[in-house]
Amino acid sequence: MGSVLYQSGSPLASLHTSVLEWYDANARVLPWRDPAAGPWAVMVSEFMLQQTPVARVLPAYQRWLERWPKPADLAAEPPGEAVRAWDRLGYPRRALRLHAAAQAIVERHGGEVPDDHAALLALPGVGTYTAAAIASFAFGQRHAVVDTNVRRVLARALTGVAQPTISPTAADQRLAVTALPEDVRTAARWAVASMELGALICTARTPRCGDCPIRSQCAWVLAGSPPYEGPPRKGQTYEGTDRQVRGRLLAVLRSEHGAVPKKALDACWQDHVQRERALDGLVADGLVEPLPRNQYRLPT
Repeated sequence: MGSVLYQSGSPLASLHTSVLEWYDANARVLPWRDPAAGPWAVMVSEFMLQQTPVARVLPAYQRWLERWPKPADLAAEPPGEAVRAWDRLGYPRRALRLHAAAQAIVERHGGEVPDDHAALLALPGVGTYTAAAIASFAFGQRHAVVDTNVRRVLARALTGVAQPTISPTAADQRLAVTALPEDVRTAARWAVASMELGALICTARTPRCGDCPIRSQCAWVLAGSPPYEGPPRKGQTYEGTDRQVRGRLLAVLRSEHGAVPKKALDACWQDHVQRERALDGLVADGLVEPLPRNQYRLPT
């Protein structure tokens, strides 16, 4: 791994300026970036965007906020309605966590998303990344917001490696803190701008280095763009997995506003062993409730 090129001083300031100017000219117009969106809208977007592309999130996000414009609106509904509205976004436990977070916001914070970073971290389903993202994007605070896109940008620009480690590390967090502008308002803009650069330009497989605003400062480009030397990265599969079976089972349950007989669930997947394993997993995760007479429903 190469050394960090921009520890402090004007080179780092130049990096910030280049990325921020690029963002001002090229940022996607997204509803959660609207200054009028509000902290709850930002929070909903952050839950939905975890491991899910923007294009898939947009329609679900719009429907969600139309139905539940405030945390109290969601908290007043059964958790199963959150699972139903999550539809096909994937990883539906996020819906339960967002519902639990909404209830905690009502109980602990008078129905308003807290602006305190520690209070955000204490909410159900809110981890290090999500707390920093909400604090930065909704409240303009200074935090290192470190997702996969940011890790990749910083790995290339500051350390000269093609890809970050597969899993986030403490070193990634330290590097992000090192790169954070001192000015609070600039830091909040840098958080979203560096993320956008990774999403649109500094992509994992086919980076558009010719369009990158920091190509002349990027340690990886200056080193000749050396190839990735780590362990092979496995692409995610879906067809035939337990995730697919879980999705089929939940689709049946979402289509009914009440108890669903087991035979209706049995019809959605042929492999009995895999189907039963997936159903047991949904029950264990709190996404499905078993009922008497061999019936199931979304949680109430």
